[in-house]
Amino acid sequence: MADLLIKICGLSTEESIDAAIEAGVTHVGLVHFPKSPRHVSIDDAAKLRVRVPKSVKVVLLTVDMEPKPTAEALQEIQPDVLQLHGKEKPEWISLIRQNSDLEIWKAVAVKDRASLERAAIYKDCAHRLLYDAAGGALPGGNGLTLDWRLLMNHRHVLPWGLAGGLNAQNVADAVRYTGAPLVDASSGVESEPGVKDIAKIKAFCEAAKAARAQAA
Repeated sequence: MADLLIKICGLSTEESIDAAIEAGVTHVGLVHFPKSPRHVSIDDAAKLRVRVPKSVKVVLLTVDMEPKPTAEALQEIQPDVLQLHGKEKPEWISLIRQNSDLEIWKAVAVKDRASLERAAIYKDCAHRLLYDAAGGALPGGNGLTLDWRLLMNHRHVLPWGLAGGLNAQNVADAVRYTGAPLVDASSGVESEPGVKDIAKIKAFCEAAKAARAQAA
C-alpha cells in the first residue's frame, strides 16, 4: 500500500509552514484568493515557498483566476502543484497543462453521486481530483464534512484526494472508510478562521499516518 499523502492547506505564516513540515506532511497549500481568510499575496506566497524543502510539494490554490494573473502567480511562486478550486472549464485546465510542467488538481464540490460522476469531465486535463464538501460560503475551507458514503463503490477516473471538514478526530475514520490516498485539512487544524493551530496540525498528521499504518 502506498504511503498516505497529507496536505495542510491555507498556511500563511513561517511558523505554520515549519510546523506542517515537521509534522510530516507531503504537501503544503498556499491560498491566493482574496475572499478567503487564508489568502496570501503573491509576494508573501513566494517568500513562504522558499522555506519548503524539495521533499515537500507546494500547492498553490486559486479560484477562477484570469490567464494573465495566473501566469504571473505561477512565475513568482513556482509551485509544484496548481489546485483549481473554482468553476474552471476543462479547456482552460488543458491549456495550463499543455504549457507547463505543473501537476494540476481540480477540486470538486460533492453533494451527491451525480456530482461525482460529473467530475469525469476533468479526466483528460487534471492529474488529480480533490473531493470537497458542497454548500459552503467559500469554495473550500468551510469546515463542512463530505458525506463519505457517496464514495462507496465509486469508480475513480483519476488519482484523488479527500477534503471537507477533516480534523484529528475524524481523519482516521475517513481514511479507513474511503481508502483515500490523500487527505487535505484546512479549517480542521485552525483555532479560528485563517489561524493555524500548531498542536492541531501535529495531531492531524499523527492520526492520519496511524490510520494508514493500521490499514497496511
